[in-house]
Amino acid sequence: MNAGDRIRVERGGVTNEGVLMPSTTADHLVVKLDGGYNVGIEREDAEIEVLETEVYDVGEESSPGSQTSSDDVEDGQDDGDSSEVEFDDDLPTISLISTGGTIASTVDYRTGAVTAQFDAEDVLRAVPDLAGRANYRGRVVANILSENMTPDVWQDLARAVYEEIETGADGVVVMHGTDTMQFSASALSFMLDTPVPIVFTGSQRSADRPSSDNVMNAVCAVEAAKSDCAEVLVCMHGSESDDICALHRGTRVRKNHTSRRDAFETVGAKPLGEVDYDAEEVTFRREFTERGAVDLDIASDIDGGVELVKFTPGMDPAALSYLDGKSGVVVEGTGLGHVHTDLIPRIEELVDEGTVVAMTSQCVAGRVCDRVYDTGRDLLDAGVVEAGDTLPGTAKAKLMWALANLGDPADAMGRNLVGELQEESKPWT
Repeated sequence: MNAGDRIRVERGGVTNEGVLMPSTTADHLVVKLDGGYNVGIEREDAEIEVLETEVYDVGEESSPGSQTSSDDVEDGQDDGDSSEVEFDDDLPTISLISTGGTIASTVDYRTGAVTAQFDAEDVLRAVPDLAGRANYRGRVVANILSENMTPDVWQDLARAVYEEIETGADGVVVMHGTDTMQFSASALSFMLDTPVPIVFTGSQRSADRPSSDNVMNAVCAVEAAKSDCAEVLVCMHGSESDDICALHRGTRVRKNHTSRRDAFETVGAKPLGEVDYDAEEVTFRREFTERGAVDLDIASDIDGGVELVKFTPGMDPAALSYLDGKSGVVVEGTGLGHVHTDLIPRIEELVDEGTVVAMTSQCVAGRVCDRVYDTGRDLLDAGVVEAGDTLPGTAKAKLMWALANLGDPADAMGRNLVGELQEESKPWT
């Protein structure tokens, strides 16, 4: 009995029939039912009948195009392990870096929960459509769900990407959980000068679901990593259908839906480009940094003493007391960038103590302008720096990086560095 066989399993009076899948535990069988869902069945006391042999390609063995050598797979723990592959000189080399998340996850059949357990090598086996598109190098930086992402992991990730490019990768695909992907993409946009594409991708729905987006997103991300756009990009479904993936600039993207496959949007503009899944074509609609236009460089230092604070009506000024000693604060203000006037003296105290305070807006689009109303002018007088139309999350990553790498981080918050701050706010065209 091998993975790919069609089997019938009877246990405890319940019969399941389907295709035997690779299992993540020796104690369970994993069967893909005809409806598309997987079920985990304890092997003990199970009666198993093989109905047909190898009726389904489950991607358990290395596919010829990916040329993965299973003998070289490392243990895939959170220590930056990488796996070796053989190369086809006619194909580009794409590094697949895993940090965890749904795209690199499996179902724990003891609990039914989705957990981040796969390394980059497993993703290659799970997505046979990647075969023949590139040579692949797999590397694990972390194995976490994205809510557990930290600035320390950003630094590890930036260094891993740098090393992969330095040793000849023609592009990098970072597999990442979707919930905090926009923060990590922003951070790497500031940390790295890259001569090749760095493409973040993930999955809204795990691989055991018929509506999973992991295959299409991974394939489109690889195609984007082979393109001429040498920037940090986010590649995710561009519509509800399996037709295109949108390519978002890493500093202008936001996850705007909890579960839809097309959850990600470029704020303030259309996406930078797209990948046609069927035609395997990558197109761009705006200017971008071209492949090879800049030399590889890294500045991965980060100041962890930065907080993002959202103003809400009725906020007690005492709620800002925990900000004492912080290097920087990003305020998510209302409208053009306002807070209650009672908070302004507290903000002025922070500035006087040496904290850089940058103002962003809670609005989905548009820029802050604190010169229109009295409250805004008072904030400017208190020393608040306007961050234009920089997204609040991006502003936090930017300020963390600027404090550690630039002589005048406050000034930098009002200037565009890597596409995070648009020259003007205009209709989304």
